[in-house]
Amino acid sequence: METVAFWVLGVAAVGAGVAVFVVDSMARATFALLTSFLCTGGVLLLAGLHYLGVLVILMMIMEMLVMAVFMIMYMMNPAGLMPMTMLHNTRGALAIAGAAFAAMAAGIVTVPWPERRGSPPPDPTFALGESIMGPAMLVMIVIGLAILATMIATVVLATDRGRYDRDGAQ
Repeated sequence: METVAFWVLGVAAVGAGVAVFVVDSMARATFALLTSFLCTGGVLLLAGLHYLGVLVILMMIMEMLVMAVFMIMYMMNPAGLMPMTMLHNTRGALAIAGAAFAAMAAGIVTVPWPERRGSPPPDPTFALGESIMGPAMLVMIVIGLAILATMIATVVLATDRGRYDRDGAQ
């Protein structure tokens, strides 16, 4: 069952990724990209990388929804729904993509793959965090809290209404 879910999510992620460049509006492209990232998060969950899977899902939901809100607020056309093309310099892009694909495919075939040594760690999430951040993990946690506090303070300071100001009357 997990194998079927893996392939379904993988194909859906690639299909939604292609849809980003096929749909004719920025809003639709945003939600196609969100779908692709959600499927990728599902693949990470199936691979046993629960922390990364949940992180990708939560981050991409918030990022894409914020992007959609900003498109609705600031785009010249209504909500980014006006027809447009997402393709620019198609010949150059196809040449670069084809060359990159050929180089990577050649690398897959010609590079000798290493044999696995050892066994997976008992806690892959901790091992990944330790290998990425090392001893700076506590610093990053504090920085994350400082960024959150800064965002909350910015929203509080940006409004001219007080806590008890309802409908501007007092």
